[in-house]
Amino acid sequence: MIAVSLRACLVAVLCLLAAAVPASAAVPRDWLGVMVDGPMTAPGADVGDEWSRLGDSGAGHVRAELYWPHAQPDGPEAVDLSASDAVVLAAAREGLGVLPVVRGTPGWAGTVGSGDASPPRLAALAGYLKALVRRYGPAGSLWTEHPEVARRPVRTWQVWNEPNLRAYWARQPFARSFVRMLRAARAALRDVDGGARVVLAGLPNRSWTALRSVYRAGGRRAFDAVALHPYTGKPGHVVKLVRLARREMARYGDRRKAVWITELSWPATQGTHRRTGFETSNAGQAKRLRRALRLLAAERRRLRIRRVYWYTWLSAEEGPSAFGWSGLRRIRDGKRVSAPSLRAFVRTGRALRRG
Repeated sequence: MIAVSLRACLVAVLCLLAAAVPASAAVPRDWLGVMVDGPMTAPGADVGDEWSRLGDSGAGHVRAELYWPHAQPDGPEAVDLSASDAVVLAAAREGLGVLPVVRGTPGWAGTVGSGDASPPRLAALAGYLKALVRRYGPAGSLWTEHPEVARRPVRTWQVWNEPNLRAYWARQPFARSFVRMLRAARAALRDVDGGARVVLAGLPNRSWTALRSVYRAGGRRAFDAVALHPYTGKPGHVVKLVRLARREMARYGDRRKAVWITELSWPATQGTHRRTGFETSNAGQAKRLRRALRLLAAERRRLRIRRVYWYTWLSAEEGPSAFGWSGLRRIRDGKRVSAPSLRAFVRTGRALRRG
């Protein structure tokens, strides 16, 4: 009798505990996103039904490359935003939010040589960023010109990409010059939209030491969220890299800021000459995608992981870069095909939103 009563009490307690688990344990729809670049964002790109497919994938957000040299190739006198207009409008039509990643310096705006990795002249960058906010921000002219599209104003911006790599930021060590640029960028964005927020450029490789150098250069007040590109062999190491970044954030008094994973991928180039150190097969890509998303979702609240973007939606299986084999959708022999990882992305995202 006593044993039965104890068992009944335990069952009752466990039921109460289960009921206390909040429904918000499921990830919000905009937690999971995907990158759009290359074939999706090039000027005049013919993307067919890719935006419709993306909208049906369960992604709630896109990280979209806005390549500055496309908009102002010849000088500051004019800005051509037709390529980025197409991206922002296509996303809005599918109900997707947009995190623009602004990168690349036009030859006329550089301070170190003429390549697109040159740190830009700050006044030139400020002019371009202000034009972007006036076009896509809360009072953006794009929304006025297209009343048939539900407004999805851009309020959060990512300025630059992987500046701890020389391929993206020609002046190394990067931190001091990059932080100067980031301060100027944030001021320019907020001059037009006082509520604009800046996500730190995504940091790959030894991301925690790169983040430390940003803090040491006085960058704490230049951004509103930390961004990581945790490219690594094992999904479990992705979470480890977030923890290492969190340790640096705590050390510099930034515990409250969120972490965004703005690129996550495993290129499916196993068996080819294209090596990354974390390449895998198509089946392995799908498996690691599932595992990584589940691990990150489990740690979402504890590590304040605000958003996760898979790299990338559409890639071309060609050229020397392994990332041509990273897309959920691929261009192969002139045709667009789905990788096995697309099904994994759709099903895992659906399961995580259910909680």
